[in-house]
Amino acid sequence: MLKEFFLAFIVSIDIYLAAAACCNSGVKIPLSSALVIDMFSASVLFISIMLSDFISGYITSHTIHIIGTAVLITIGSLNIAKSILRSVIRHISEKDSISVKMGELSVFVKLCLDDSAVDMDSSKVLSIGEAAVLALAGSFDSAATGLSCGGKDISALGAAAAVFICGAAALILGSLTGRKISSINRDFSWTGGLFLILFAVFSA
Repeated sequence: MLKEFFLAFIVSIDIYLAAAACCNSGVKIPLSSALVIDMFSASVLFISIMLSDFISGYITSHTIHIIGTAVLITIGSLNIAKSILRSVIRHISEKDSISVKMGELSVFVKLCLDDSAVDMDSSKVLSIGEAAVLALAGSFDSAATGLSCGGKDISALGAAAAVFICGAAALILGSLTGRKISSINRDFSWTGGLFLILFAVFSA
């Protein structure tokens, strides 16, 4: 179960950071919304790993390893690039009181730049629908990670259970420590990308 929990830890980093961003913005995450985020993440990973196992039956294990490693490194690199972009935008926004307007951007682009933008009705409470949007926006990493796991001897059910447990812990920790993390004024979403790359290298 070591690989499964390490995979769950990687997926839960984004969940933690999203919960921390909501906490810092004063957006509360009710239990029902937290369950939607947690269950969605676990379900996406389970389905994607099952699909990758099915595909691996038609492709050699060597090819699966190469493709999976390449996908994980690519996703990890994109997450690091996204973190750099967030930092640049934050720097531009703070310099000389210049503001970056996101009103015309799609909700998914907004979420790439600021997780707290999911509170679309400005109610300061994350509804079930908004939780589903947040989970959907963050599901790409989970899906791509799961699809890259074919031939890596990873249990789909075990990984999903691990994500559910780690995701719940991430939501609680994010809600408790969000203001402290955000006070550092740094974007930490690059850590998820770094761990994806490490997972790709050491599980190849």
